[in-house]
Amino acid sequence: MPATLEIACENGDCELDMAELHYTYDMSDDVTVDDFQCPYCGQSDTLREIEL
Repeated sequence: MPATLEIACENGDCELDMAELHYTYDMSDDVTVDDFQCPYCGQSDTLREIEL
């Protein structure tokens, strides 16, 4: 099963609750939530990883 990364946007004006990123190819081990931006509001500094 491919790796997944669950993220939440903490921008108070953003309607995104949670998103799940599915890796369908080999991602390098140093990829983190900082490498992505919110698919709704476009900000990257307000994303955080959801730890299960």
